[in-house]
Amino acid sequence: MGYIGYARTALNATVTFLAIWAGLYLLLTGRGERFNVGGYLLRLSPYMWALYGISFCIGLSVIGAAWGIFIAGSSILGGAVRTPRIATKNLISIIFCEVVAIYGVIMAIVFSAKIAAVSSEKGFSSSDYYTGYSLFWGGLAVGLSNLICGLAVGITGSNAAVADAHDQQLFVKILVIEIFGSVIGLFGLIVGLLVTGKAEDFTGII
Repeated sequence: MGYIGYARTALNATVTFLAIWAGLYLLLTGRGERFNVGGYLLRLSPYMWALYGISFCIGLSVIGAAWGIFIAGSSILGGAVRTPRIATKNLISIIFCEVVAIYGVIMAIVFSAKIAAVSSEKGFSSSDYYTGYSLFWGGLAVGLSNLICGLAVGITGSNAAVADAHDQQLFVKILVIEIFGSVIGLFGLIVGLLVTGKAEDFTGII
């Protein structure tokens, strides 16, 4: 198991013990109402959720694109050393990976259009909280989908380059698989639009 495994187990056990102890303490001292998740969420600004969603949307998308380009590009460069003809044709894999980042940028622009400056002196309306939560989950859905899409396209593009270097007739067959992998990012984009479709601009309590 090793020292790292023992340390991780001890840390998890300590955190679990402290959480249970704190919960029992509040419960037995008559302060169990402090476990109010709804009250905690209402105390947080919906701007925070919205900006987190936009950050996850563009950040995870760019990470997925960069990771896919790293995986596919290294195989293309390595295979082109022995078979130079594959270098130009397999750049389609790099383009597919870059499209993933473009999806994230486009959705981040769409999401940011719903954010407007309002005065929080009177508080936020229920529609503001709905907009904040929907932008958070929509951005997270788009970001995670594009992250997985970038990895899928990168790994498939890497294998396409190696297969093309061995037999150029295999390139088109693997390219079809790569196209289906790139559609995952488009599905995430559609899900993000559906989640945030009914979200209104921030208005505050009038």
